[in-house]
Amino acid sequence: MYLNFNHARTPSHGFTLLELLVVIVIIGLLAGYVAPRYFAQVGKSEIQVARAQIDALEKALDQYRLDTRRYPTSEEGLQALVQKPANEPNWNGPYLKKIVPSDPWGKAYVYRTPGQKTEFDLFSFGRDGKQGGVGEDADIGIGVAQPQQVATQRDGRT
Repeated sequence: MYLNFNHARTPSHGFTLLELLVVIVIIGLLAGYVAPRYFAQVGKSEIQVARAQIDALEKALDQYRLDTRRYPTSEEGLQALVQKPANEPNWNGPYLKKIVPSDPWGKAYVYRTPGQKTEFDLFSFGRDGKQGGVGEDADIGIGVAQPQQVATQRDGRT
């Protein structure tokens, strides 16, 4: 009787721990490289959305002024663009198709009249919701002394 002790080892299926660690390290490096670039783009797009919304609100305010011969008061606010203020016979709105939008960070736009340098100020405090700041935290709009203002063609606005 002969016993065959030369069993061929069947190849094991799967990955070794070392191979898994190498893959995890590569994925981590890629994520570390791609994620900051992706989130920077998201921040830039939020700033662009804020600028576009401020531009649309400015046009609606100008249309309001053409009809009523004045801008809404600070007390009436931007709500006057969608809902007729009391004692305003020349209101011909709504001047916005939808409700007054919040800024891309979920906060209300600041509107005040008269403005500091112009007839009205209209701006967002940016991502942090606080006055001042840089980058995504900078104030964005009309009547703010920050480099990321909405460009318009009126005197006193940049």
